[in-house]
Amino acid sequence: MHRRPPRTLAIGLATTLLLGGGAVAEVPAASAATYANAKKPVRERVEALLKRMSLDEKIGQMTQAERGGITGDDITRYRLGSVLSGGGSTPTPNTPEAWADMTDGFQRQALATPLKVPLIYGVDAVHGHNNVVGATIFPHNIGLGATRDPGLVRKIGRATAEEVTGTGPDWTFAPCLCVARNDRWGRTYESFGEVPELPSAMSTVVDGFQGRRLDGPASILATAKHYVGDGGTTGGVDQGDTQISEAELRRIHLPPFRAAVRRGVGSVMISFNSWNGVKLHGHRYLITDVLKRELGFKGFVVSDWNGIDQIDGQPGFTPAEVTTAVNAGLDMFMVPNDWKRFIDTLRAEVQAGRVSMARIDDANRRILTKKFELGLFERPFADRRYLATVGSAEHRALARHAAARTQTLLKNAGGVLPLKRNNNKIFVAGKSADDIGIQTGGWTITWQGSPGAITPGTTILQGIRQNAGRGTTVTYDKEGDGVDRSYKAAIAVVGELPYAEFMGDRPGAMGLDEADLATLAKLRASGVPVIVVLVSGRPLDIAAELPKWNALLEAWLPGTEGRGVADVLFGLARPTGKLPVTWMKSADQQPINRGDGKDPLFPFGYGLTYRR
Repeated sequence: MHRRPPRTLAIGLATTLLLGGGAVAEVPAASAATYANAKKPVRERVEALLKRMSLDEKIGQMTQAERGGITGDDITRYRLGSVLSGGGSTPTPNTPEAWADMTDGFQRQALATPLKVPLIYGVDAVHGHNNVVGATIFPHNIGLGATRDPGLVRKIGRATAEEVTGTGPDWTFAPCLCVARNDRWGRTYESFGEVPELPSAMSTVVDGFQGRRLDGPASILATAKHYVGDGGTTGGVDQGDTQISEAELRRIHLPPFRAAVRRGVGSVMISFNSWNGVKLHGHRYLITDVLKRELGFKGFVVSDWNGIDQIDGQPGFTPAEVTTAVNAGLDMFMVPNDWKRFIDTLRAEVQAGRVSMARIDDANRRILTKKFELGLFERPFADRRYLATVGSAEHRALARHAAARTQTLLKNAGGVLPLKRNNNKIFVAGKSADDIGIQTGGWTITWQGSPGAITPGTTILQGIRQNAGRGTTVTYDKEGDGVDRSYKAAIAVVGELPYAEFMGDRPGAMGLDEADLATLAKLRASGVPVIVVLVSGRPLDIAAELPKWNALLEAWLPGTEGRGVADVLFGLARPTGKLPVTWMKSADQQPINRGDGKDPLFPFGYGLTYRR
């Protein structure tokens, strides 16, 4: 109950309203009072509001526009139910306060409508409030899967919810509960692991986001995504075709969604992928029959970014695609820029009888129920008391701890790790050593992410320097120039550059790039023990290089708190990570997963630690 204090909603008690098509219906004055009365049960409030809504108002509730695709009083005029910020879509300046001002401005437009139905604002807060400069960025899911710690993941969800609440949004498009079955897929790092048990266990993040009650302190709506089978496409192709039997779909890909539904997840996002040639956005059996009826999902279903446009494989969504998606069971439509055409199209399809009012009302019940449960009608604005949590010391300490817990030690010849803190001489090299953008990966400040000092944090190199004790010197050269035998150890921090969906697919080679290999060659030629810290969103093809390294620490994508990596290097924290995916011997083994009979470099669940 800790959103911003309520603004009085002057909801009129008029007894008539205009319905779609101009028809006028009589509504008892008590109906208006009912939906405005927070003491009434949510179900009564929803039904009272529905009785007052025109077709246009109901279609507006089913429409989600991108913030960059609306101008002026569009929200008021078209009765829009939701607005989102896509990856990298931010106010100027990109500060927490500017976010709160922006979302409050959009909310005021919604409250200027006759029925004063508040917006629900959505963001991709997938590893912290990652669109906001200065927010705490936590490790990506693949690293969290390595922790095997559902309690830690719940805490991360709670911290993220606090930072989101302070800046205004009410809804995150997370968690991704995909089961990544082919590491070529560019979204592998969004998966907690390759077996359904891991994302199912880590669905505790839903509890963190939503809290004990949706109208409780700093509660935001969670989204289980992407339903269903996005991690199982043939060849690991993003948005591709998952060509498997229903039995395998149910065994591998459905369990995490069942777990999320049991936790009361508020929304489910449909996947771009197909299942045996049929796009999920039009799949009535999987959405209505399985998700809503069999699993008992009571929240609302949202499309992915313009996902309805992919149903027929042709650019530009058609009336047939809109009708197919609505009748399949989608409730809210993410139509970022073509939202006006969507509204006109859906209205015409309803008036033509191809979409029933019963289906429209069902979608609205689901959406409005969550808005009432979130307390948006009473507390529609950003709760600025939580602004102080954005990038707070407490949250960064949690992120540092999480980064340390994700570290997965795969080789440690001769016990070269942990490093001595005192009276040591250490050389550090590699493009990923001193770069916040690289270590946070994709979905950080922008959609694809980018190298560089894109947001405040501690790089891995800075963490090493901070953890070095008395009498220890740390020398850094990005390319590895200047290393010699006087050093006790050389640390190479190497790996992948940032990427996100689509751009991140790796259909060919999956090894280190030439710059990394050149750096490693220099370090090895010095004769100094070489410790490789691999910053990556998935296993890489390193079997040929591994014999040349004394130690290998898989750091995954640790987020803004790189000191957590250094904590493990120096033994301030013991490595406890266990592989959430099987590590290939070569890229041509892909897909490779637990129990498939293939011989891996490191098996699922592998991970070393230090002797005490």
